Amino acid sequence: MRLFTPPREVPQPLEASDAGNAIACLSGLEGLARSIPTAVVPLIALDALGSKETVSYVYFWGSAVALVATLNVGRLENLMARRWVVTASMALLAASSIVFTLADGPLFALGVAMLATHAAIFSVSLSLYILDNIERRHLTFNESRRMVRNGWAWAIGPILGVWLWTKYGRAVPLGLSAGFCGLTVWYFWVMRLGPTPTFTPRSTAPSPLQNIPRYFRQHYLRIAYVVTFSRGLFWASLFIYAPLYVVEAGLPTWMAGALLSAVATLLVVLSPIVHRAAAHFGARSVIISGFCSLGTSLIVLAAIGDPRPVGIAVWIWAAAGASVIDVVNNVPFMRTVRPRQRVEMTTVFSTWRETSSLLAPAIAAATLVVAPFWTFYLLLAGLAFAAAATATHLPRRI
Repeated sequence: MRLFTPPREVPQPLEASDAGNAIACLSGLEGLARSIPTAVVPLIALDALGSKETVSYVYFWGSAVALVATLNVGRLENLMARRWVVTASMALLAASSIVFTLADGPLFALGVAMLATHAAIFSVSLSLYILDNIERRHLTFNESRRMVRNGWAWAIGPILGVWLWTKYGRAVPLGLSAGFCGLTVWYFWVMRLGPTPTFTPRSTAPSPLQNIPRYFRQHYLRIAYVVTFSRGLFWASLFIYAPLYVVEAGLPTWMAGALLSAVATLLVVLSPIVHRAAAHFGARSVIISGFCSLGTSLIVLAAIGDPRPVGIAVWIWAAAGASVIDVVNNVPFMRTVRPRQRVEMTTVFSTWRETSSLLAPAIAAATLVVAPFWTFYLLLAGLAFAAAATATHLPRRI
């Protein structure tokens, strides 16, 4: 039985150009709402929990909950229209801000779980709207435009959030994030993207346990997942440990937000350049180049050893490589997924966010038990080079 069934007079999908712009604006608004707590929470958690190891455990368990939620987005869409799924995900983000404002200690894991679950559900739904409204030949252009809007949001949110936290305490930035959640929901309902028969929820919800082997039996979808997961593992590590790196290097706390904002600005600057490079050389070449740059920078970061101010520049170099991948990151999946499998396969593909967020703190915590933390950077570098090698098996002109 479906809840919140939309009325019979469903709005028609927007024209392709209008839909691409509307989706890009929606992505930017959601990015602004999510970037503020994402930047502030690791610093609040370090203050509240006292150690990098404990912060890693909190993120691990929070991501584990989000992984289960991601695999069941198909079941959620069977219960309610997608517009309500998106609205519920934004409500989760607002609720996580409340938890982070009021809670300390173990309850941080609940807030992290809510934040990660929002990101998972929103990501799946947005990907389906993109596949629904954007033609394959326009995917690279529209993804580049979307990443620019999202990049501007992430350029503003982290430094704004950390500055407000240091000046006024946690309630102000987290309250601002909740306000942007409301603005995002308002815009989403105003833009009124319409569904198509391809995405009408079915009477029987797809089983996650059936979808996973179906996904990984498909060669190009496997490669798309390796590429996205490997890049996601770096981003998960950056958003948890780069702010802590700044503090441990003896720099002012506000520079943690400045670092994350600088990283997002890179995405804005590089996006049009990468789009042109992908049009000329193909997305495969861009992905391989990005991973090689990312892996090299992580080796340099490991060579620096203990946190030092010069390491901030290397973090930015690494983020530049990851940003190059970001612009075309979803293109291999979107161009190779079969139309009738979009909901099920997008649900599995979108677990890259949770699996990377789950494994990054788990690997980091395990590393701290047996070796210095810089060893963790070497592990990430090895994975980046392995992903570059895997990407060579994508079609040349994908």
